[in-house]
Amino acid sequence: MASSSGKLQPIIIKRVKKGGHGGHHGGAWKIAYADFVTAMMAFFLLMWLLGSTAQGDLQGIAAYFQSPLKVALTGGSGSGDSSSLIKGGGQSLTRTNGNERRGEVEADKRAYNLQALRSEVEARDAEVVKEMQRRVEAAIAANPRLAALAAQMRLDPTADGLRIQIVDDQGRPMFDSGSARVKDYMRELLRQIGAIVNESGGQVVLSGHTDASAYSGGERGYSNWELSSDRANASRRELLAGGLAEERIVRVLGLGSSVPFEPKDPLSPLNRRISILVLGQLGAERWAGGSEVPVSEAQALENILKRREAAAPPAPAAPAPAAPAQPSPSNGVRP
Repeated sequence: MASSSGKLQPIIIKRVKKGGHGGHHGGAWKIAYADFVTAMMAFFLLMWLLGSTAQGDLQGIAAYFQSPLKVALTGGSGSGDSSSLIKGGGQSLTRTNGNERRGEVEADKRAYNLQALRSEVEARDAEVVKEMQRRVEAAIAANPRLAALAAQMRLDPTADGLRIQIVDDQGRPMFDSGSARVKDYMRELLRQIGAIVNESGGQVVLSGHTDASAYSGGERGYSNWELSSDRANASRRELLAGGLAEERIVRVLGLGSSVPFEPKDPLSPLNRRISILVLGQLGAERWAGGSEVPVSEAQALENILKRREAAAPPAPAAPAPAAPAQPSPSNGVRP
């Protein structure tokens, strides 16, 4: 094209490049994605290592990062010696973790066995207590003289067995005031209970209780402690006279006024009572273990389980592999 001066002007043609990869269509996203995948792989590898590392090793690693210079200079516990006798080394993580896993499996198995044993013992004791309560109530109802004393009896199933409590009534006490002499009608009741308990097969814990009124008679130093003990022993003799075997009584306790039946009324006649605890299997294990105080239920179950394991027949040994058959000599003669 000619200008006004007559010179030719160059023609400039702009071409737009097609098919280019600019902006987000470039290759930079691949690098970012590769970095992300690498970081995720490292994260999951770290989580796997933390999950498969023993607790002692984790504590050693944490101690190292809290004071790395101290561990390096003094040779303290580090990340690799928490489960080894030789500082700074030990078994591999896989081996240590396997031992701990086996220990956890054994602990879980024992906890399961204890829970199953508890359910079994509680169910059996509940049946025994229920049957014993039924027999005591039937025996009292069948005797008109004893039926008049039914209001003074308390039958309470407990975790240890059946507790039979005979409480004082305002007009019908078990003993004379300040005395350990059993009233005639209570003597008949105690002997009847002794016969029933002897047939049940359970052991017995016998305790005497008084109210909180101070003992005012008798020799010097004689108190409700001595009175409750004497009344418990007087009741023990009546139970034995009724047929209860003497070896079945494992405890005779005089508790004074320390365990009131009516805590809000320490002078209530209900606090003056004789308690006969007929033990089930769990209760017998707690009370008849040879200790001064009953052991816990958990310890009693442990003792029962240990005896069962000791009495269990040993597992049969695996049969030895059969020896390979030896070829018979042929003396060089072919068949």
